[in-house]
Amino acid sequence: MGPVSGLVLLAVIWTVVFFIVLPLRLETQGEAGEIVPGTHASSPANFSFKRKARLTTMWAVPIWIVIAGTILSGAVSVRDIDWFERMSTPEVSRD
Repeated sequence: MGPVSGLVLLAVIWTVVFFIVLPLRLETQGEAGEIVPGTHASSPANFSFKRKARLTTMWAVPIWIVIAGTILSGAVSVRDIDWFERMSTPEVSRD
């Protein structure tokens, strides 16, 4: 895995974790009882992007380390997940 592949993997993992973290500890304006005119009652009352991004990074980096380490160690390869046997090993000619 090259550096660009590693960064793309980190970006994908970070994005997935971010969407998981977004609704955690969310207090809506309806729950707080202070609905700002022109917004929906389910809008966040006090959203902190910095806090969510920091929490996401704290979870995404260790997950990325485990996945990247598994890929780099060779414990799992593309041929291991080839369920339809489309990547059969090429025959070696003995000339």
